[in-house]
Amino acid sequence: MVRVALLAGGDYSPPIGDFDLYVGIDRGAIRLLEKGFPLDWAVGDFDSISDDERNRVAFSGAKVYSSSSEKNDTDTELALKHVFAEMPTAQTTVFGVFGGRVDHLLSNIFLPSDPELAPFMEQIHLVDETNHVSYLPKGQHILRLQAGMSYFSLMTSDNADLTIQGAKYDLTSANFFKKKIYSSNETLGQPITITAPSGYVVLVETKDRR
Repeated sequence: MVRVALLAGGDYSPPIGDFDLYVGIDRGAIRLLEKGFPLDWAVGDFDSISDDERNRVAFSGAKVYSSSSEKNDTDTELALKHVFAEMPTAQTTVFGVFGGRVDHLLSNIFLPSDPELAPFMEQIHLVDETNHVSYLPKGQHILRLQAGMSYFSLMTSDNADLTIQGAKYDLTSANFFKKKIYSSNETLGQPITITAPSGYVVLVETKDRR
């Protein structure tokens, strides 16, 4: 299984660590080079970097996937599509997708809404120091939260009637209420089962910043 790190241009603070492939998304390509990481691929329209920085990327030895700034995909979507086209079983961790523009944040949160990325949703993780976002297809799932995370929140892609069992705040047919996001739930040290009859679920694991 190939492990791929992708660095976008937003805020990031956790150490990126060891991966099999490093992908810089737009300004993330320069940030990887500045931090001393390998730059294996660079993807984007590179409209947020200078001409000198573009030359640095071009001469870095990276495989460059350059695109027009007028396109249907965000740079992050484009990068993930390139990864899964060449490595369909890759596990991807995307850094630098929080902070910055809110429209970019929302498009990142709902990446599986793109039909080309939907089949790979369980292979996509968005990470920073205090948040971990992952995706679950419709059906029943046992949640296994990341170590150190204090809270979890759930969003359904299509307003499906979500159920939550085994958490501090359960959601069943007896107490069901409709919300776009069911936030700030907690574990009780036991398995948590969630069920979504359609669409997909965005799982946000988080902790307070210290």
